[in-house]
Amino acid sequence: MSVFERYLSLWVFLCIIAGIALSNLMPGVFGLLAGLEYASVNLVVAVLIWAMVYPMMVAVDFSSLARVGERPKGLIITVTVNWLIKPFTMAALGVLFFHHVFAGLIAPENAGQYIAGLILLGAAPCTAMVFVWSQLTKGDPNYTLVQVSLNDVIMVFAFAPIVALLLGVTDLSVPWETLLLSVLLYVVLPLAAGAWTRARLVVRGGEAAVAEFTARIKPVSMLGLLMTVVLLFGFQGNVILDNPFLILLLATPILIQSYGMFALAYFWAWKWKVPHDVAAPCALIGTSNFFELAVAVAIGLFGLHSGAALVTVVGVLVEVPVMLSLVWFANRTRHRFPGQERPAERFPA
Repeated sequence: MSVFERYLSLWVFLCIIAGIALSNLMPGVFGLLAGLEYASVNLVVAVLIWAMVYPMMVAVDFSSLARVGERPKGLIITVTVNWLIKPFTMAALGVLFFHHVFAGLIAPENAGQYIAGLILLGAAPCTAMVFVWSQLTKGDPNYTLVQVSLNDVIMVFAFAPIVALLLGVTDLSVPWETLLLSVLLYVVLPLAAGAWTRARLVVRGGEAAVAEFTARIKPVSMLGLLMTVVLLFGFQGNVILDNPFLILLLATPILIQSYGMFALAYFWAWKWKVPHDVAAPCALIGTSNFFELAVAVAIGLFGLHSGAALVTVVGVLVEVPVMLSLVWFANRTRHRFPGQERPAERFPA
């Protein structure tokens, strides 16, 4: 493992600082880049995420997908945590913190907005970035694809009813353009490109050619991750600097939820003796969020400058650092799962 990969968290931290600094030095540039979006999906970020996801898609072996059903435990954990637990615990944390713990630190009229933002985050499990986290934990690419695809199908039918139930909104309008465009950009297109690339590589040199190719383009994936961090923090640099204490308050329940959902899913997978290459992505899916969808719905329901929209943006900001810390933990505990030996090499810190 290269020095670059070993200290990935350090580079991410430097990119966070760079994004905030550059947004203040070049606000016009970041304003222009932020405006390049369609249906609340930023096209520049979409390209970078595509670059991150593509290498893992090349590793997907379609002939092995049929055997995924022989290992149902990972899918059971994913569905249970994401749809029967996560939305409701996020709502409960919102009520706890913004109606009680932080009640004296925020304006009472904003409490409901903040809770709504948390609910929107909790009801939208991640689609794109899971492939990145799975790759960093040496996850099974075939199983990860099925896990993400199953969540996407459930999201089409369950997102609106769950949000409507928890928010008490009966006329919720789901931004279908955002949902479908994100799935198309982050799953369908890179999967098609990966399948085409894999087929050509297998004809040329078999699985060895596939492994050599994915190793060669892996730096592009990591560069895409770092550039995404710069942009995400650059887009919200002024928000962070203008409201640092409020950002900290909003981030608190999100952090508790993220680490709590990971602990639940990861421990459950360990107790069930799920292989690590399935257990790690399974737990990470339940931790991360589909922030494009959450942001779009928050803006549509409550407005661009609402408290709900601000909470979903904070969810975006804490996502990458939190997920990298969990990737580190998952890699460090790999040897505790069936068939895994204590690692001799160092994993991304």
